[in-house]
Amino acid sequence: METLLQQLTHGNGLLLILILGFGGSFQHGYQITGLSSPSPYIQRFINSSWYDRYKEPPPPQTVTMIWSLIVSMYAVGGLFGAGSVKFISGLMGRKKAVICNSFITVAAAAIMLTSKSVGSFEMSIVARIIYGYSAGLGLNTHLMYLGEISLRKIRGIVTLTSAIFTALGKLSGQLLGLSELLGREDTWDILLCVPAVFSVVQIVVLPFFPEAPRYLFIEKRDDKACKKALQSLWGQGDYTQEMDEMLTEQAAIEAAPQVSPLQLLRDRTVRWQLITMSTIYCCNHLCGMSTVSTFSFDIFLEVGIPKKKIRYITLGLGVAEILTSVACGLLIEHTGRRPLLWGGYGVMAACWVFVTVTLNLKDFSYWVPYITASLMVIFIIFFGGGPGGVTSTINSDVFIQSNRVAALVLMGLLRWFMFAVLGLVFPFLINALSSYCFLLYACACMLGSLYMYFFLPETKGKTLLEISEEFKAITLCGKSFAEEKRTETKL
Repeated sequence: METLLQQLTHGNGLLLILILGFGGSFQHGYQITGLSSPSPYIQRFINSSWYDRYKEPPPPQTVTMIWSLIVSMYAVGGLFGAGSVKFISGLMGRKKAVICNSFITVAAAAIMLTSKSVGSFEMSIVARIIYGYSAGLGLNTHLMYLGEISLRKIRGIVTLTSAIFTALGKLSGQLLGLSELLGREDTWDILLCVPAVFSVVQIVVLPFFPEAPRYLFIEKRDDKACKKALQSLWGQGDYTQEMDEMLTEQAAIEAAPQVSPLQLLRDRTVRWQLITMSTIYCCNHLCGMSTVSTFSFDIFLEVGIPKKKIRYITLGLGVAEILTSVACGLLIEHTGRRPLLWGGYGVMAACWVFVTVTLNLKDFSYWVPYITASLMVIFIIFFGGGPGGVTSTINSDVFIQSNRVAALVLMGLLRWFMFAVLGLVFPFLINALSSYCFLLYACACMLGSLYMYFFLPETKGKTLLEISEEFKAITLCGKSFAEEKRTETKL
């Protein structure tokens, strides 16, 4: 542990991680929860701006539709942002792509602030689309940058900071959304623009930091700049081992150059990596975590928690997620990725089963709803300490440089598609199935646990090429995708 802390504090790496975190995944976490608290005031704003324009109150269904657009257009923007990662990061490089994304966030904040003063709900919708685009692009460029600045022995904890900052963003959105702070009618527009402050900091400070060493060595073929960047980030040293690993990866890439997302989908040699990451992303969304974040007020109201206590329980959930994400960062290089994933999914599945039982017994006694709330806290602890924390690390572990950008595009599209679908479907699910909808989440968690236990190889302490070979060795019914490709080539 002492060696790890020394490595993180020798150079400017830790400071760069903090700047990237607050300008990157923190923004997405904040936007997920920041919109929940001021929702009544935003709907009142829609009413008043409609009345000022047409001199008559809008129909209730119109207000609902406009409000739904303000909420859902964030995911639509995220889809487009995720789809543009390969083009922008390839054109500009990692550092300039992050800076460009910060300008986009500042533009979205300016439009959101202006929308209230000019009485235009249309501008609020546009701002949410741009916020979503910025999040879709920023989440992937943040993760890409982290993966390419980190040394092999600290890759797990460095890439896991993405999840920590997402959790910190969620908690900040919940905290600032309290009526005692910015969750009021006269300040809701400011509440939704707070993260732009960190984007401005990124724009000012990031030019003084180096480009990602792995990008410099493998794609720019500048070994001197790569070594200089490593020394700037992690302290003085020769870094021969890291650069030898990059050289080996570069040779592999020359044999298999950069691919597009469509080419990656067609490549059988990375089929298990794609299946694994798709399973993790689908299970992460279908496990119920995004539902708890977005609809926590409605869930606890359904559970039977008094309205006045709900916001404090919600804050407790945010604190629990941050603490467990940090704990996961301290454990990941000791326990490895695989146990945290399959164990986390297993406990989460059990939590949802017990939540279903307690929801059906909520009228039995006044303390039963608090048992349900406690189970959700346990669920979040094992999500933050397992799948939620480890996913970003696994994503950086399983794809070599030539495949990484295309993989991030595909996983980003999947992430935002699932986010949009679940946001639209959950209100209907809870109406149709009531408490039994959580059994669907339990099934998704159990599927994730079984898959990770039987198919995911451990990636701790291994080079990207070693991990790639382990995936190629996975067989199903005695066959692997790599063998199928060799058979097809012979034919």
